[in-house]
Amino acid sequence: MAKRFTSEHLYKIRNNVPLCYLLPNVLQHPCKLSEGYVRFLCFECGEFNSAIHSENNLGRCFACKKNFNSIDFVMNIKNLSFPKAVYFLNKHLFE
Repeated sequence: MAKRFTSEHLYKIRNNVPLCYLLPNVLQHPCKLSEGYVRFLCFECGEFNSAIHSENNLGRCFACKKNFNSIDFVMNIKNLSFPKAVYFLNKHLFE
């Protein structure tokens, strides 16, 4: 298993696997639609004070003030290493 990925490949993984799809459909992570925003249960602090910004494909927890990309979510929710999380996301890449 390769431990190095090109910056272009990582960019595609972070930006072309929509969090609005990934969290509820692939990771079965608790999400809800509230006030026009998709909110997720933060795996760091356990709060729902969060939102997904679909334009930059980042999740933001306003309680613990952290941003998360798709790789961060997979690593933490599935308890995978960085390389394994990237390989996992390859299967769900929207090219």
